[in-house]
Amino acid sequence: MKEKELSELTDQELLDEAKKMKSTALLNAVLIGVMIGVVIYSAVKNSWGFLTLIPLFIAYKLFNGSKKDKALEQLLKERNLK
Repeated sequence: MKEKELSELTDQELLDEAKKMKSTALLNAVLIGVMIGVVIYSAVKNSWGFLTLIPLFIAYKLFNGSKKDKALEQLLKERNLK
């Protein structure tokens, strides 16, 4: 959803999106942890290589993919829903 679309949602729809955001954040945290674990295991077992950097890139993308979440949190604060 774009930020313009977020502003058009009703209060209940925003609260539903916030619930989805929390579960997504938990899933992302678990995936980032697994990816970092894979990198550490790979570095200890084989040393650094191209295949070691792939999980780091995926973890980076998961970590920085939260722009929508920040916009949603800001909109919730503006409407005093949180």
